[in-house]
Amino acid sequence: MDDKIKNRTLTAEEIDVRVAQAKDNGVSLLLYKNARVDMDILDELFGTFNWKRELIDGGKGCAVSIWDSEKAQWISKEDVGSESNVEAEKGQASDSFKRACVNFGIGRELYSAPFIWVSADKLKKLMPSGRKDKNGKLIYACYDKFIVGKIEYDENRKIKNLAIMANGALAFVNMKENEGKESEAKAG
Repeated sequence: MDDKIKNRTLTAEEIDVRVAQAKDNGVSLLLYKNARVDMDILDELFGTFNWKRELIDGGKGCAVSIWDSEKAQWISKEDVGSESNVEAEKGQASDSFKRACVNFGIGRELYSAPFIWVSADKLKKLMPSGRKDKNGKLIYACYDKFIVGKIEYDENRKIKNLAIMANGALAFVNMKENEGKESEAKAG
């Protein structure tokens, strides 16, 4: 069971990108996975009937269990989640499920992501929001569409090469190996 998860990292298509912070000179980005990706990976690795999830702690947490046929028992990992701004309970259930899956190792490699900064000159939809923070400074919003164009991992499941696209153009590249090969990132 451990080797199946250990050898499976997220593909570029399975990773979502969102704005963590927007400023007048650019944005910082975060990589994340959604619950559907977790379900697909669990189905792929263990089959649709060899894993299950259960809400715990009155819906604040989730336990994910995988059937271990060698031990003839369910192996479980659990975690709690945070409420979302849109649908609080649904968001909390989804977050706790994703966190429990990370406890099995699914998507844990995202924690090795570098700091991702995209400067304003590479963005099309960075604008003042019309609001100000508690210090009176203008708050910015970014509505550009970001995707992972390329991602590669080292032998320890750490991100070694990463390219982020914004609106179809290369916006960020971090190549620890093969430095300077931005054209590969565009094609990847």
